Amino acid sequence: MTSNPAARITELRRQLEDANYRYHVLDDPTIPDVEYDRLLRELDALEDAHPELRSPDSPTQRVGATPSGAFAPVRHAIPMLSLANAFSDDEVADFVRRIEQKLGDEALVFSAEPKLDGLAISLRYDGGRFVRGATRGDGATGEDVTANLRTVRAIPLQLRGDGWPQVLEVRGEVYMPLVAFRAYNEQALANGGKVLANPRNGAAGSLRQLDPRATAQRPLAFYAYAVGAVEGGTLPETHSATLHQLREWGLPVSGESVVVQGLDGLLDYYRRIGARRDTLAFDIDGVVYKLDDYASQAEMGFVSRAPRWAIAHKFPAQEQTTVVESIEVNVGRTGAVTPWVLMQPVHVGGVTVTRATLHNADQVARLDVRVGDTVVVRRAGDVIPEVVRVLPDQRRPGAPEWAMPEACPVCGSEIVREEGAVVWRCSGELTCASQRKEAIGHFASRRAMDIEGLGERFIAALSDLDYVQSVADLYRLTLDDLLEMKQRADERDGTTPETVKAGKVATRWAENLIEAIDRSRQTTLERFLFALGIQHIGESTAKALSAWFGDLELIRRLPWPLFKRVPDIGGEVARSIGHFLDQPGNQQVIDDLLARGVTITDAHPPSPKLRETLGLATLLVDLEIPKITPLRAEQLASAFPDAARLLGAPEHNLVTAGLPNDTAATFVAWRGLPANARLLAATGDAVARLDNLLPETADVVAGPLDGQTVVLTGTLSAMTRDEAKDRLEALGAKAAGSVSKKTSFVVAGEAAGSKLAKAEQLGVDVWDEARLLSFLAEHE
Repeated sequence: MTSNPAARITELRRQLEDANYRYHVLDDPTIPDVEYDRLLRELDALEDAHPELRSPDSPTQRVGATPSGAFAPVRHAIPMLSLANAFSDDEVADFVRRIEQKLGDEALVFSAEPKLDGLAISLRYDGGRFVRGATRGDGATGEDVTANLRTVRAIPLQLRGDGWPQVLEVRGEVYMPLVAFRAYNEQALANGGKVLANPRNGAAGSLRQLDPRATAQRPLAFYAYAVGAVEGGTLPETHSATLHQLREWGLPVSGESVVVQGLDGLLDYYRRIGARRDTLAFDIDGVVYKLDDYASQAEMGFVSRAPRWAIAHKFPAQEQTTVVESIEVNVGRTGAVTPWVLMQPVHVGGVTVTRATLHNADQVARLDVRVGDTVVVRRAGDVIPEVVRVLPDQRRPGAPEWAMPEACPVCGSEIVREEGAVVWRCSGELTCASQRKEAIGHFASRRAMDIEGLGERFIAALSDLDYVQSVADLYRLTLDDLLEMKQRADERDGTTPETVKAGKVATRWAENLIEAIDRSRQTTLERFLFALGIQHIGESTAKALSAWFGDLELIRRLPWPLFKRVPDIGGEVARSIGHFLDQPGNQQVIDDLLARGVTITDAHPPSPKLRETLGLATLLVDLEIPKITPLRAEQLASAFPDAARLLGAPEHNLVTAGLPNDTAATFVAWRGLPANARLLAATGDAVARLDNLLPETADVVAGPLDGQTVVLTGTLSAMTRDEAKDRLEALGAKAAGSVSKKTSFVVAGEAAGSKLAKAEQLGVDVWDEARLLSFLAEHE
């Protein structure tokens, strides 16, 4: 603990306030977020230890106070007036003309600035210290949201420098930066939380949270754009100079604010900002023009509730209402199924739109969008239009809820969603036209079938020009097909080489590609399984499946629970393999690959290790039957010799076997579903088939590294890391990508980095290359 806590607290506050100023005002951060957080934690700890030194303007007070339960009214000393709107150049010209007629000046100077789409607020500073913040309200009276505004880092709790008036009211806009808004919504979607409709609603809703701690979790920012009451001091004589002065005192001011001259200057600014609107860090719905000179503002005066010296030039609306005509789904290149709506045409964001995204099925359910609903659609620039909310009071009676279709609209395969996942996927990886390019690219990749020369451009052309419908069609391609494909693609894209136009056609690339395709016909089981592109099946899982089951024909006919017999394969991965193999289209592609000469070169009987895992009790647990715990599974296995007997057993026999009444009833209900009954029967049949295929002896020769986990890092000189990995795995090791307490040893080559450091930190054994080579030589 510091010997002078008061001095340290003062220094920490200075550093944190300076960091806020540089980040939010100068846009020139000098310390990383992690350092800011460290300083803030140190300050908080010191203030906790010395509560008499805590101050309301301390950066620690931004975390949020206790809930207030209500917002007190605040009467604005100077009303927060609204602005008149202009929606065309002619209306802006009329605005300028009226000022020229009143002031008799044709060389008018204006301040032009973006019109942020947020929430207008007023900040009161007494003696340079932030003491109160209020919403605009009705212009005369707003709500006291001081506690919430203290959580907004961009708002200084103490003004910088000197020369500020004794009382200074600053008007401005609290908004939500677009990057922060999108990140917040992505996080909310991932966690099943409520998303924000748009940045403006996000800002307004955040400031009206009764619990300031909730506001503190929202990514809010602030820009000052005017002043209200000023006492005990003076300000510059122009609006632009005042903005500059506010910035010097530590208040953020938009860098897009400029001074322009006359009508041409205003309209040029509007067009320049409009062209850059989609690249700005914040949402704007127009620009604001103000006479720059305060004396001229006073001479122009006010009309009704708006000044005559300022006007808002609005952009086309980015939100409109329309009616949902249908809800469809789109299948992406990775199989992700995304719902979208077909709507009655509506003009929004400057264009007419008829489609809008719904992101995912959870979002549809959250919004409760139904066919025939009136919805609010938002479009910002080039962003795909999205449905942001439904107007339920306009819903027709009896409109049914929407549900994700069971089959892919492209290929007819089953649409599945893993437990806890947000995204639904088409399981027809090899047959779905929407996934074709991705499937071919993965199939041909180096660690899969290794078809050298088949790059993205050729894959796209082969698919787009209908030379291949699936990966199996690669093995029907001829030299003439490839040359014709290249010619057609070049003509389509306007990239035909001059040499080709002159009659000289290069063929060597095509001959090389045909040779590479032919070489790939001979492959190993693990490469083939990896090449199929089954969700969650990486190289190590494909290697494990190959080692344990040994034969493609066996693997492709197994029910999914049996895949859980392979170490490190859980229910999610097992079901993914099962969904893939359940699709007739995927099985047909495998048939086609084998018929066109693809041969597995290393087929072998299944591992004898399987024998000890094929008991009925283990399989019942693997089936994930509700209430069938390992204990209940053992009771059933003791009473019934196989799955077939269990399928036909009366409920009272299950109770006699030891199951509680409710567990027996649950099991009977589960097996009563035809799909479950088929799965149980198929699993039992597969066990019998496996049992016949297993080697007679149960003796298994263990590899020297059986049960050990190894991590490779750095560069090896005698072999590549992949070669070293393969040789270690052949000796029984499991190769992992990260170091943990479960790691048996780390092989560290040259320039080993963080993995070596982590191993040393955890006390994990580290091998250098010499030790690795010596070990491998001993076990050749």
